[in-house]
Amino acid sequence: VTEGVLTRRLQHDPTLDGIGLVVFDEVHERNLPTDVGLALALDARDAVRPDLRVLAMSATPDTKGLLKVLGADTPVAASDGRLHPVDIVWAPMGKQDRPVEACAALVLRALREQAGSVLVFLPGIGEIRRVQGMLEGAVPPDVDVYPLAGALTQAEQDHALQPSPPGRRRVVLSTDIAESSLTVDGVRVVVDAGLARVPRFDQRTGMTRLTTVSTSRASADQRAGRAGRTEPGAAYRLWSKLEHSTRRAHLEAEITQVDLAGLALELAAWGTPAGELRWADAPPPRTLQQGIELLARLGAVDGDGRITAVGRQMLALPLHPRLAHMVVAAAPADRPLACVIGALLDERDVFRGRPDELPADLALRVGVVCGQVHDRADGRDVRRVRDRAEDLARRAGVPFDLDLVRPDRCGAVLALGYPDRIAVRRTQPGQFQLRTGSGAFVPPTDPLAEERFVVAADLDGKRDQARIRIGAALDTAELMEALADQIERREALVWDKGRDDLVQRVEMRLGGMLLDETVRAAPAREETVAALVERVRVSRLGALIWPDSAIALRARVAFLRRERGDEWPDWSDAALVRTLDDWLAPYLVGATGRADLERLDTGMLLSAQLGWDMSVQLADLAPPTLQTAAGRSVTIDYARDVPTARVRVQDLFGTKVHPTVAGGTVPVALELLSPADRPVQITRDLPGFWAGTWADVRKDMAGRYPKHQWPQDPANADPKRLK
Repeated sequence: VTEGVLTRRLQHDPTLDGIGLVVFDEVHERNLPTDVGLALALDARDAVRPDLRVLAMSATPDTKGLLKVLGADTPVAASDGRLHPVDIVWAPMGKQDRPVEACAALVLRALREQAGSVLVFLPGIGEIRRVQGMLEGAVPPDVDVYPLAGALTQAEQDHALQPSPPGRRRVVLSTDIAESSLTVDGVRVVVDAGLARVPRFDQRTGMTRLTTVSTSRASADQRAGRAGRTEPGAAYRLWSKLEHSTRRAHLEAEITQVDLAGLALELAAWGTPAGELRWADAPPPRTLQQGIELLARLGAVDGDGRITAVGRQMLALPLHPRLAHMVVAAAPADRPLACVIGALLDERDVFRGRPDELPADLALRVGVVCGQVHDRADGRDVRRVRDRAEDLARRAGVPFDLDLVRPDRCGAVLALGYPDRIAVRRTQPGQFQLRTGSGAFVPPTDPLAEERFVVAADLDGKRDQARIRIGAALDTAELMEALADQIERREALVWDKGRDDLVQRVEMRLGGMLLDETVRAAPAREETVAALVERVRVSRLGALIWPDSAIALRARVAFLRRERGDEWPDWSDAALVRTLDDWLAPYLVGATGRADLERLDTGMLLSAQLGWDMSVQLADLAPPTLQTAAGRSVTIDYARDVPTARVRVQDLFGTKVHPTVAGGTVPVALELLSPADRPVQITRDLPGFWAGTWADVRKDMAGRYPKHQWPQDPANADPKRLK
């Protein structure tokens, strides 16, 4: 059985009733299912099955690491096996060489120098296809070239594994699937590019990406051993002996490099904390915690980390927790679609071609599974996905009928498994912002480029600008439906610059992502008063209307504050801004916007702060006007350094005493004007002016304005009004 099947059986029956020995083969590969199965089996042995025997096997074991897990007193058995000698040929690339071209050239060299079939190790299907293209037409006529990878159909794999007919040789281009999982008969030559493609989990983005790395020394030995199974052979390595000595002894354990949400779910169901289990390499705490947090968002574990009923339903499905939750949580009408999506995302892509050339739209793939025709679709892969979807439906108790599958619901269903991968389109087509704040994109020509919302199921893992490999469109209504419990409604009163008015902005947000926004008139309530006060504060009183009368009132009070001290209020801009809540806010009850601010009589608001007694004193000590002997009312300007009145000199005929304010202590500066309102002189001593310079002024005025009367003794003259 596979390690996954063992884990399922342990979860169902930790006693492993009827089993006396569990054998773990190829433990050097350090894949996650092996480490999990071994940890649970040992925990079951310690807790309920002390008689259970556990055997770990490998051709290239990390004995020290295994003894750390199994126990220092665990017996170690070694066997030399029956491998034939294998000559190692070191063939390092030049600095300017590319691995694919160098590997193809090395294969041709091996075919010239060696007899028998050749097994070539390459990191992925892309490199396999490129090397295959270079070799076809270049190999001798008696040589056939076959690809071998997990991404190929079973028929294609069987074709590569069949022995060659007499008189013919084969070149099998393989991923590390042929390192231990599959045996290629008739091979006596290995060509090793020395590379492997492994998953790497990025803790910052929460995404897994495939990374090409150099193989370990143990892996290289494992690969070389394939050349000596039936007779002496040779292994050509695309690196130097010196470089080989610097490589890692063993591959990094998968548990330290991948997404651990599945492990977190297994441990929640098992009930033993990760720290109490035996690991060769313990799961990284941060990565495991991220997996637990994802499970919590999906409802698979409770606040204490215990598995929920939903989590147990998810565990019963052979899918990543995201996909399992999608199947479990989908509405009944959407569950057949969820099974199809789960199969599509858990299997190899049904579309063929360079990844950069494939459309990202998941709905296109679902449509193909349901019978639609697409030139990128691989019929064998489509059939495999259909079979897998039907199996998932059976396991989940879902009636399965492809006629019930609606591709247009892909986004709504996908969001159930990837709530953190919802993205909103930015200004440019194809540019998106993920809910996490990171950027993502599809080419501008992709069917998803113009969608407002998408769900990204497969990203290339780049931190700041990940390419969406597979995703689905999601409309606002579907988003609200799928994630209703995670969507936050936010109301805010803001000053809209375009309208130059206070408005209420209602936002629907998913984390930091804006889903919908409505702008409407601000309501009449307490928060609106505070928002209007804040607007006045920010504008430094500029949001209010200040007529001349209000400005003059503030100047009069400021004058008395200078003359009489702090008994008079401070009505400077800074002081009024500080005290808005006292003198302005009470008059904004029921107000909703700019028009209400502009309707306020600011002079009246400030006068109300003085009270009756102080208002009477203000009128007496700082009157707004003075009455001339001619009966004219003249405004006194208190905003200047000294109170000043602009008055025609003729209006002062008959005035013997200089006008004063502040209880007679401050003379008003008189700016004397001609009949044409042109300045003649400024005085703060009118009797002195009459007695002194008036004679010269009189002569000048008489010359300029001969029709007017210019008395020699203006203090005792009858005042005359000029018409």
